[in-house]
Amino acid sequence: MSTKLRKLPKISLHDHLDGGLRAQTVFELAAESNLEVAGSTAAELQLWFEQSANSGSLVDYLKTFDVTTALMQTKKSLTRIASEFVADLVADGVIYGEVRWAPEQHQLQGLTLDEAVEAVQDGLELGMHEAEKQGHWVRTGQIITAMRQSDRSLEIAELAVKHRDSGVVGFDIAGPELGFPPSMHQLAFDYLAAELMPVTIHAGEADGLASIRDALVTGRALRIGHGVRLFEDILFSHEDGDADVVELGPVARYIYDRGIGLEMCPTSNLQTGALNFVVEGEGEEEPEAPTLADHPLAVFLELGFKVTVNPDNRLLGGTSVSRELELIAKEFELSADEIMTLQMNAASVAFQDREHREEMMDVIEQGFGQLGK
Repeated sequence: MSTKLRKLPKISLHDHLDGGLRAQTVFELAAESNLEVAGSTAAELQLWFEQSANSGSLVDYLKTFDVTTALMQTKKSLTRIASEFVADLVADGVIYGEVRWAPEQHQLQGLTLDEAVEAVQDGLELGMHEAEKQGHWVRTGQIITAMRQSDRSLEIAELAVKHRDSGVVGFDIAGPELGFPPSMHQLAFDYLAAELMPVTIHAGEADGLASIRDALVTGRALRIGHGVRLFEDILFSHEDGDADVVELGPVARYIYDRGIGLEMCPTSNLQTGALNFVVEGEGEEEPEAPTLADHPLAVFLELGFKVTVNPDNRLLGGTSVSRELELIAKEFELSADEIMTLQMNAASVAFQDREHREEMMDVIEQGFGQLGK
């Protein structure tokens, strides 16, 4: 990984707490809990997570979280993991990270929802305090997530609003997308809208345009998690002289016109099969698996969408924001200015007040301005 890229100021908007544990921490907590895990070392366990995640199926990919969430059921473990999460952000040059997680999945040992949120916030604040002592500038925010296959979304939405003045910056729904549309959680989204709570929604990952439209209409989403299937709403044609003509469909046009953020996660999108739609229907009986070159991220960026690049689940992908940027920069021959644009996009759609967003943009501009000096 490029040391220079890692040192540049970056923002992470789509980063799951239960997918971002250190393999060593999983190994240690499993030993303390007498939970049997794959491998006899942290390195072997890391390899197991990455191999298990490369299933090509979102449903199978999500099964790996059974291990991590099992170890995140106490105040002590949640605080430790959240603190290490911040330390890992800082090591990667991230100046602002939104940490998303689902409190309803962390009550197996008696924690209340409030206790769980408070434990994570304690860890985040501990991590930020340690970073400040070491001379690093970092800010975090919790995104409280409801599981879309559950019926607790209104309760979780109320939890998010309750803690909005103590670290929570937004709301999300996650889990198996296909068959569990945002419209199933209309009461929660109506409540959030009435309370002016920012919303981001996983959509266009394991389902198509209808899911993205529902996230916009029912969820009033300000950002779309993944959103790769939005590519299906863009028509490319050629005029005389082979000039490209691009026509945005209604969903793509709405997102483009309103600057709605696209939280793209390249490695994860390959692991879960989110890009399979690109190669399906091309006439081959068994189409080849998609590669990073098939990702629509570069097209969205060129067209001027508010594209951001994120790790999704750092443990499962063996990745980080810097690694994701390095991969796409190499694949799509992105310039330093284009990488900076991705960070400015992220700052502009972050769930922070305007003053803090502008402050982050200044830090990014100054950091990238040091390139070549």
